[in-house]
Formats: sequence, structure tokens, C-alpha cells
Amino acid sequence: MTVEPQQLRDLLATAAGVLDSASAQFVAGHRADSAVEKKGNDFATEVDLAIERRVVAELTRLTGIGVHGEEFGGESLDAELVWVLDPIDGTFNYAAGSPMAAMLLALLADGVPVLGLTWLPFVGQRYTAMTGEPVLCNGDALPSLAPGALSESVVGIGTFNIDSRGRYPGRYRAEVLANLSRKCSRVRMHGSTGIDMAFVAAGILGAAISFGHHIWDHAAGVALVRAAGGVVTDLAGRPWTASSPSALAAAPGVHEEMLDIVRAAGVPEDYL
Repeated sequence: MTVEPQQLRDLLATAAGVLDSASAQFVAGHRADSAVEKKGNDFATEVDLAIERRVVAELTRLTGIGVHGEEFGGESLDAELVWVLDPIDGTFNYAAGSPMAAMLLALLADGVPVLGLTWLPFVGQRYTAMTGEPVLCNGDALPSLAPGALSESVVGIGTFNIDSRGRYPGRYRAEVLANLSRKCSRVRMHGSTGIDMAFVAAGILGAAISFGHHIWDHAAGVALVRAAGGVVTDLAGRPWTASSPSALAAAPGVHEEMLDIVRAAGVPEDYL
């Protein structure tokens, strides 16, 4: 589905207003207790649930486009147009009192992120992107990403338990981390995929690895990184799509080196 640039700008402005209106609630709920236990060592807070209800209601009313949220689901991801929302990315950080937490919102058109919004209320940063336009931070355009080298890059990577299994076992992740530590300038674990990807788009990180598959963690960041001129694939090097099992986002040049690092670890199945 083709969305005209002016319509995208209008939708971006509306979505930014909705996230701005929810920011005070986000900040006020810092250190919120767990409210809903989820699969594995994961949970949602009451603030997650309340912000999702609020944003879904406002976006639906103001734009007429359905929303698919992390906590309650909602509109089908197969819809021609659908908002994808993570009300609090970095919930463990948020509940612990760390400022490394964000609100993530993206608009998918036929499964492709055409708008991305990543709000970091505790540090006062608002990243936005739309297809064909530069990434903005607090309304100011950021420069496009220049080709870089892994040796000069700080790289964000997702947290893990060495004994975890699943699609990307803990021992596999540890091997990727070990290989990465030998090549890059520094490794960082921020505990928020959305923040990692926003920082790639901003040129703060040279690359970020996410071993997760949840679209609400990735969609906003994919829009940001691509708008900045970066590359986003899965860990096998296939272009990222809404059904990708993982994400590897990086500046040009750095991405190719990152794929070499990942491939050097072998296949995840060998670590089960």
C-alpha cells in the first residue's frame, strides 16, 4: 500500500503528540512493580498496560488505523496499515529505576515500517523517522550514517542467560559476544532493543544485535536505521521483515563485518 508523503507527515505528527501526552505517565510510573508475569523471566507493569490502553485508544480515534500492542495484541499485523506499539521497552530497567527505557511506535504499510518513533522520556530524547526523510532527534535532522569500521564501533547486544535454549541458545549468544569483543571497540548491554536501534540510527552505536523476534521491539528501530542510511537484516543476513527471527542493525560497512562475526559462531543448533 502506498501512503503519500504528506499523509505520512500528518500521521507522524499525530503519533508524536500521542506519545508526548503519555510521557508524563511514563515518567511518573518509574520503578513500577510487576503486574503480569509473562513467559520466562519476563513481566509487564501496570504502567505498561495503562499506557498501551491509552495510546491505542488515542491513535485509533485520531487516525482510524488499528494498533497491535505488545501487551494486548489488537489489529492484525497483516493489515494494510497498522500501528505497532511497545509501551515500555526495557521493562526490567524501568522497574529497577534505570532511565534506559523507551516507548516504541511504528506504522507498518503492508508489513514495512514507514514511520518510526522512539521516545526516551527520562533523557529527553525523541527520535522520529519516515520513509524518504532524515532521522530527527527532538526535531533536528541527524546526518546520514557514513560507512564505518567495526574496530572503531561501539556495539549494542541483547542480554541473555548462558543456560537459555530456544532459537538462539545462551551459549551461542556468548560465542557471538566473545567474537565481537575481539573485533569491536566496545560492547554495551543497554537492556532495550529499541534504544540500541535508535542509537545506531543516531551514530552513537555502530551496530546492534537483537536475538529476539518480537516485531514491537524492532519495527520502530528498523524505520529509524533505514532512514539514516543503515542496514537491517536478520542474523543470517536476510533483509529484515515483519516475520524475521532476529535483527542486526548497523552502519554501512560495519554491517558486513558484523555478519562475519555472527557467521564465525556457526549455527545456533550446534549449541543446543
